[in-house]
Amino acid sequence: MSDPGSIFDEARLEFDRLTTAVWTPAGQSLAFQLGLRPGDAVLDVCCGAGSSALPAATAVGPSGLVHGVDLADELLEQGRLKASERGLQNIEFVCADATTWESPSTVPEAGYDALACSYGVFFLPHMDAAFTRLAGLVRPGGKVGITVWRRGALRDFASAFQDAVARHREPEPEAAGSPFDPLERIDTPDALHQWLGELGAHSTEVRELSNIIPATPEFAWDLVLGGNFRRALAPFDAGTVEQIRLDLLQLLTERAIHDIDAGTLVGTAVVNGRSAT
Repeated sequence: MSDPGSIFDEARLEFDRLTTAVWTPAGQSLAFQLGLRPGDAVLDVCCGAGSSALPAATAVGPSGLVHGVDLADELLEQGRLKASERGLQNIEFVCADATTWESPSTVPEAGYDALACSYGVFFLPHMDAAFTRLAGLVRPGGKVGITVWRRGALRDFASAFQDAVARHREPEPEAAGSPFDPLERIDTPDALHQWLGELGAHSTEVRELSNIIPATPEFAWDLVLGGNFRRALAPFDAGTVEQIRLDLLQLLTERAIHDIDAGTLVGTAVVNGRSAT
C-alpha cells in the first residue's frame, strides 16, 4: 500500500462510512462555491467516491458533464453506484492519473468550466506544477476550487494515534518529509489565497467550514482506517492493529478528546486561461 490509490482502495468500506460526516459537507460546499451552472463541464480530480463530483453533476444538469478522476478504482466504483442510484447520467468516473489527464473530445474546445479537487491537492506529486497544469485545462474565466484541512484540524486526534502506534514499534529517525508537508503551505485562509494567486488565479475566495465531530469509538477508528492514517498500520499484524485501536481509544479518553476537529478551507478562484500544456 505505497501509493494513495492502493491505500484508499483498501480503505473503501471505512471511507464510505465517513462520507456523511466528513466528505459530503466539504464536497457540497466546494460545488456550491464554484458557482456551477447548467451545461457546465467539470473536471474533478482525486474525486474518490464523488463527494464533490456528485453535487457538481446535479448542479450542471443533464446538459452538462462531470469527469471524476482518481487512482482508487474501488472508490470510483462506489461513485458509479451512487450516480446510478440517483439517476445521474452526466458523470463519468475514470481510473486515471490526474497528473497526465487530458481533456477528451466531449469537453468544449475552450476547456472545462471548472476544476475541483476535494482533500486531494496535497497528494499530487509536485503539487504546484501538477495543479497549474490541471488549471490549464480550464477555459479563460473558468474557476478552480479545492478543499484542504484547516490548520489544527485533526491535530489532537493525529497526535494520539501516532502515540498509540509508537508503543508498538522501535523509534525511527524523523523522516525528512511526509505526504502532508505540502498541506502546511496552504492550511490558513491567507496562505491559500496567496497560493492560488501565485499560480496565476485571481478573484480568490476562501471560506472556513467548521465541522466538529463527536469522537465515538466507531468514528475514531473509521477515521484511521478510512484514509491516509491507515498507512501507518501496514507493518503490523492483525493482533497488533487491534491493540493499537485499544490504545488509541484509551489515549482519547485520557486526554479528554471528546470531539474531532474536521475543520476545512474551501478555496475557489478564477483562472486566466489555458496556459499549461
